[in-house]
Formats: sequence, structure tokens, C-alpha cells
Amino acid sequence: VQLQASGGGLVQAGGFLRLSCAASGSILSIRALGWYRQAPGKQRELVAMITSSGITNHADSVKGRFTISRDNAKNTVYLQMNSLKPEDTAVYYCNAVTGTVSSGIRNYWGQGTLVTVSS
Repeated sequence: VQLQASGGGLVQAGGFLRLSCAASGSILSIRALGWYRQAPGKQRELVAMITSSGITNHADSVKGRFTISRDNAKNTVYLQMNSLKPEDTAVYYCNAVTGTVSSGIRNYWGQGTLVTVSS
């Protein structure tokens, strides 16, 4: 599975951005797509995830502000980010999960896209 992320940039607090991540390769094996972020000096953390059946999960810190969605026809996952805060500044990584516990779960990562929110 290959992941190509785009859409990061510089935005003022209160603004919005939309991240996109296009998946290619063994896309039928993907069980879930998601976004993680890593701020300077901090560990990578889950932002939002969407399963192949459309079930979503958002981190508490972004609930009500960020929305994950997917377009199966385009093999693309999106992260709509509204009401951005300076603490949302981070490198955002697209993630794909394949396999099962019995067969072996694998994680694939995109190249990361920088989101900077100025105060």
C-alpha cells in the first residue's frame, strides 16, 4: 500500500484546512485509514480513523472540529479541520491498516504533511 498525503500549510487560528491522502497498491486489503500527528518533542498521536465499513473515531482533542471521511471511488481519505488552534500545529501522517490479529496487522504511512497554525 502506498499513501500520498497533501493539503498541509500555514493558517491562522480559527481557520480551516483539508488534508487528503490517496491510497494505491493493495487497496482491497485496507481495513482502516486514518490520520496521526506529531508535534515537535511529542509522540505521534491518533487524530482520527475510519474503517472500511465507515465507522469513525476522533480523538477527544479534535471532536467537533475535525471530520474524517473517505471517497471509496477515489481511494482517498480526507481530514477536514475547522476552528484550528495553535496546538494543532504538527506534521500530519496518513495511515493505512491491513490484515487481522490472526494474519498479522500491518501499518503503512504516508510521507507527512506539515500543518502550522499561527496565533
